[in-house]
Amino acid sequence: MKKLLLPSLVVLALAACGTDPATEEAVLDDAANNKTNIPTVDTSRSRTSSNLGPRDQVGGNSVFFDYDSYVIRSEARPLIDAHAKRLAQESGSKVTIQGNADERGSREYNLALGQKRAEAVRRALRLLGARDAQIEAVSMGEEHPACTDSTESCYAQNRRGDFVYLGR
Repeated sequence: MKKLLLPSLVVLALAACGTDPATEEAVLDDAANNKTNIPTVDTSRSRTSSNLGPRDQVGGNSVFFDYDSYVIRSEARPLIDAHAKRLAQESGSKVTIQGNADERGSREYNLALGQKRAEAVRRALRLLGARDAQIEAVSMGEEHPACTDSTESCYAQNRRGDFVYLGR
């Protein structure tokens, strides 16, 4: 019964949020079943885990999105799973997901799209074990570009959700 209940809840939650439930369910199912490609935490360093940055801990700090989309790509699965595990293991950790957009579109549209991207990552983290109180989702819109050229490769770098960990 539990095996049927969780996937049903995931589909309902994702459908209510306006995302493609089949795509996100497949990503989350893959994350739960395929543990071989998940980056590991190096605990042998002299620094403590609380002052390691997200890139040090889990191999990255940005989830990238397609143009005009807030559906999480399958290649982001290991990154999101690793961040969710970190949050589940470190109950005192808090993260802000900053949703970003490229410069195309109005300021208002990009703020809304950035929020949807941040919320998509937040939902995925929660479904993978992080607590709601540990995660804040905010939109940066187009205000914090990683690249300022007006090229497709630059736009792709700006369509992202960034993990920003807060101090304890």
